[in-house]
Amino acid sequence: MSDDRELRTAERVRSVCIEAARAGYQDAAIAGLCAEGALEAALGAIDRLDLRSVLTDALHDDAR
Repeated sequence: MSDDRELRTAERVRSVCIEAARAGYQDAAIAGLCAEGALEAALGAIDRLDLRSVLTDALHDDAR
C-alpha cells in the first residue's frame, strides 16, 4: 500500500470516528444526559464501530 493510500484510509477512519462521536453525543444530549454522560455516549459510539467494515469501505472508496 502506498503512503498516500494509507493516509487516505487513516483519514477516512478518523472521519467515521468523528461522525460517530458527534452523533452519539447529540443523541445523548437530546435524551437529556449531562455533558459527561453525553461524552461517554460519544466514546461508546466510537467503541462500537465495526472497524472491519470501516476499513473495507475506505479501501473500496480508495480503489475508485
